[in-house]
Amino acid sequence: MTPEESAPARDGHLADEPQVRQALADADRGSLAAVVAAHPASPLAWTELADLADSEGRAIEAFAYAAVAVDLACDQLTRSGWVPGTPVPWVDEPNRAYLRALDTQRRAAEQLGLDDIAQRLAGELASADAEAPARIASEFTPTQLISIVSSDDAFAPSSSTSAYEGEPLAEPAAADAAGED
Repeated sequence: MTPEESAPARDGHLADEPQVRQALADADRGSLAAVVAAHPASPLAWTELADLADSEGRAIEAFAYAAVAVDLACDQLTRSGWVPGTPVPWVDEPNRAYLRALDTQRRAAEQLGLDDIAQRLAGELASADAEAPARIASEFTPTQLISIVSSDDAFAPSSSTSAYEGEPLAEPAAADAAGED
């Protein structure tokens, strides 16, 4: 290689974190901070905490947690040979922590009126993976950690049910022989 040539830019790749993924899968909203405390160097754990804060409307916390996730991810990416401004492909699942953290921090910056920072983060996200913003919007929501079904007796039969007493419903009219309604 001559001095005029440069080494090809390397795509960034975060390390897979199976233990963190399992801890997050086992966690609920109330125990998410404990997962982060148990794995403080994990960009994925911090990203999930940022998303939780965002889903609860806590923009300052979402911004701060996402900033930690972005910093941790950038450190890890740089150690793997990545150069800022080069791709961090969405298709590599561990990279999604970094891309999601950038987007969460961008949204929080917008909510806080930090427009210049929000624009810079949007640019970083687009340069990392141009398709990531659309993927995040379609595959992740700020409320992804909210339980849909509660663990209480929400679906238990009520003790105050009573039978309907009134006229029976009429039988539906049969279609005529030609099949018309």
